[in-house]
Amino acid sequence: MQGHGKPPNGRYDVGFLMVPGFSQLAFSSTLEPLRMANHLADRELYRWHLISRDGAPVTASSGLTSNVDHGLERAPTPDLLLVCAGVDVQRHCDRATLTWLKRLAARRIPLGAVCTGGYMLAQAGLLDGYRCTLHWEHISSIHEARMFPAVTFSSQLFVMDRDRYTCSGGIAPLDMMLNLIGRQQGLELAEAIAEEFIHERIRGVGDRQRTPLRVRLGHSHPKLEEVATLMEANLQEPLSLDELASYADLSRRQLERLFQRYVDCPPLKYYLELRLVRARLLLRQTHMPITDVAHACGFISPPHFTKCYHDRFGHSPSRERKRRSDRQAEAEALQVASLAVRSAPDEV
Repeated sequence: MQGHGKPPNGRYDVGFLMVPGFSQLAFSSTLEPLRMANHLADRELYRWHLISRDGAPVTASSGLTSNVDHGLERAPTPDLLLVCAGVDVQRHCDRATLTWLKRLAARRIPLGAVCTGGYMLAQAGLLDGYRCTLHWEHISSIHEARMFPAVTFSSQLFVMDRDRYTCSGGIAPLDMMLNLIGRQQGLELAEAIAEEFIHERIRGVGDRQRTPLRVRLGHSHPKLEEVATLMEANLQEPLSLDELASYADLSRRQLERLFQRYVDCPPLKYYLELRLVRARLLLRQTHMPITDVAHACGFISPPHFTKCYHDRFGHSPSRERKRRSDRQAEAEALQVASLAVRSAPDEV
C-alpha cells in the first residue's frame, strides 16, 4: 500500500515506533483520530501496533510507561510507520533502529514522524531530498549546528512530501492525521472526528507552528511586528536600537513608546529575552560549547553571557547543561526501575 490512498481491503495498518522519552500528547494526538475513525465508521478502517527497539515497555517524557506489541525484528510490515519521539531523541538513534528504518524505506513503506521523530529519520538519511518538519525548538538547533544539509526543514505544522509525513509536536499530529484520513476516507469523516474532539478547525499544510506575534500580544501593529521579526532574524549579530528604528522608519523615541505600550518593556529588553531563550534551547538540545552558544546568540563574551543568563533564569549556562544531564540520568533510572518491576516474578 503506497502513498495515502485508500487501501484495497479497506483497512490501513499503522505502526508506531515508540522512542524512549516520547511525547504522550503527540502520540495520543496521532492515535486517537484512527480510533475515532473506526468508531464513527462502525468498522475497522485502521489497525495499529506499537513497536519498541527490543519489545520492552517504553517510558514517555511524562514518566508514564506504555507496553508495546513487538520488538523491531518481529514487527509486522505496516502500511505506514510513524516514529514517535520527544526529549533526547539523539540518544536513541542506534544502529539497529536506523538499519530497521532503512529496510522499511527500501521496501517503499511510507515513513512518518511526530514531534522530534523526524530527527531519527534524518539521522538515517531517509529525509534527504525531502521537505519535512519537527518541533520548532529543534529546527533552530539543527540549523545552528548545520546538520542534515540535504534535508529541507519547514516551520509548517506538518509536511506531507510524497511518502514522508512529518509533524511537529503538541496537538499538531491531530491535524496531520485528520488530513490523512480526509484524503483516504473522505472529508466528511475527518470533519466528524474533529467535531467529536471539539477541534474547531482542521488546520492544513499551510499553517505554521508558532503563533503570530499579533496573536501573542493581543494587538496588531505592523511596525511592531516588523521590528520583532527583524530581531528574531538577527540574534547572532544584534542590531542597535537606532538600526531597528531606522529599518522600521521610526524615531528611536517612537520605537521605545511602541514597545512600552504594546509589550510593556523596552525594546532592547525584549531583544535580550529572545536571545536568552534561544541560548537556552541550544544548551538543552545541542552539544555546542557554551562559548559557541554565547556567540550564536550575540553575546560579546562568555562572562557577559553567563551574567545575563543567570539574571534571567537564576542559574548559569553550565548549570543548565548539568540539569540536562541530570534529567537524562533520571529518565534512564526510571526506565530501568520500570523494567525491573515488570520482570519481577509475581508473589505467591
